Amino acid sequence: MTQPISVRHIASRDNPDYRLWLRLAQGRPGNRETRVLLEGEHLCRAWFERYGVPLALIVSEGFQAQSPGWIKPLWSACETVRRVVVEDHLARVLSQVEHGPAVFFLVDVPVPAMPARVTEGCLWLDRVQDPGNLGTLLRTAAAAGLTAAFLSEGCAAAWSPKVLRSGQGAHFALQVHERVDLSALRARLDIPLAATTLEQARSLYRLDLRAPCAWLFGNEGRGVAPALLQGADWRVHIPQSAGVESLNVAAAAAICLFEQRRQQTCPLGV
Repeated sequence: MTQPISVRHIASRDNPDYRLWLRLAQGRPGNRETRVLLEGEHLCRAWFERYGVPLALIVSEGFQAQSPGWIKPLWSACETVRRVVVEDHLARVLSQVEHGPAVFFLVDVPVPAMPARVTEGCLWLDRVQDPGNLGTLLRTAAAAGLTAAFLSEGCAAAWSPKVLRSGQGAHFALQVHERVDLSALRARLDIPLAATTLEQARSLYRLDLRAPCAWLFGNEGRGVAPALLQGADWRVHIPQSAGVESLNVAAAAAICLFEQRRQQTCPLGV
């Protein structure tokens, strides 16, 4: 029988574990850590439901004293891993959420296996660099019913703090594959590849989207790379008013994915 691990208390900012957690919490753009610090009830509970106990459960003194009902089963479940209580002033520095509950999970970044064949609807992202856009794209894909996202080299780090906050739990509804060679992945694709572009493209609203496809969205400024665009089965554009800049990539994705969901879930003409 596994014995419980005693609770540890941290009172110094110079503690090496605390310094690591602080670096993870502040996650600089472009950094790709093998571990990540999840903050708050929503992300911690979502992780627990999907993957089980974390490497460590970290709470502030004040939060431990309050001990809200939802934390009690997590605290008990984590008795065989590290449970750490940090002083309140340290927790405030660690937190990236204003007035949020000071509870954190330290976890290993999940690395899902690449599929031998791609047969289900999915999201392909080519060099999407803004963390807010990336998180919103993942959240939209999960809400639209997709189950996987493939991110090229040059995309923002999917498990960085800003992407996690924007994703609002989407990471736990999707298989998120990072640093993917999308050109090579094309050979594994058994469904159409639909790329958004203004060049030689068909209107989104003239496509039959009832069957699954892979949706390819490109860099905020440069769009989809020409080599990837050449491999697309469908070139898609969203009709909009003249004289207006093209849509933000996250907004464009939301329109495309939910037009497909409408076609898949609503009878024609409804």
